[in-house]
Amino acid sequence: MAKASEVKSGNVLRFNGELVSVEEYIHRTPGNLRAFYQARMRNVKTGKIVEYRFRTDEEVTICRVETSDYQYLYEDGDYLVVMDNETFEQYNIPKLLFGSSIKFLKEGMNVTIAFESDEPIVASLPNSVELEITYSEPAVKGDTSTSALKYATLETGAEIRVPLFINQGERVKIDTKTGEYMERVK
Repeated sequence: MAKASEVKSGNVLRFNGELVSVEEYIHRTPGNLRAFYQARMRNVKTGKIVEYRFRTDEEVTICRVETSDYQYLYEDGDYLVVMDNETFEQYNIPKLLFGSSIKFLKEGMNVTIAFESDEPIVASLPNSVELEITYSEPAVKGDTSTSALKYATLETGAEIRVPLFINQGERVKIDTKTGEYMERVK
């Protein structure tokens, strides 16, 4: 157990039986009242935001979270099998932890996973990935002058919007958080 004064932004706490990530942690001393800590926390599993005021002497449980890089191997039902790059151990990670960015995941790609004791709590892809376009309508001469977009299918099966000058077989860079086209890879 730790005191509320030892908590920092970015810590993971066990709060009301749930794991929460501290996003904002501010010390407040209002006028003639006692000082407190105003915390804005996000539930790790549901993503729901929780706000709470901690007394300065209140005890909290700071969880020990280990984050490491893993290589994605293959899909197994509702789980993804990943391998630790250093020990070569394999782990089953629930698909739900990756959220909507899972559609950009390709075999052999490196992912970051955070474990609290032996339970995976957060999984994320790199900020951007480079993928090949397997299908798009052919470009017509003169299409480069406007900022119009067309649909294209990636090698993972995901569909994104790309500029008209992008053709089938080209590699593009995609933002995994928003799912938007960033640039053509040369």
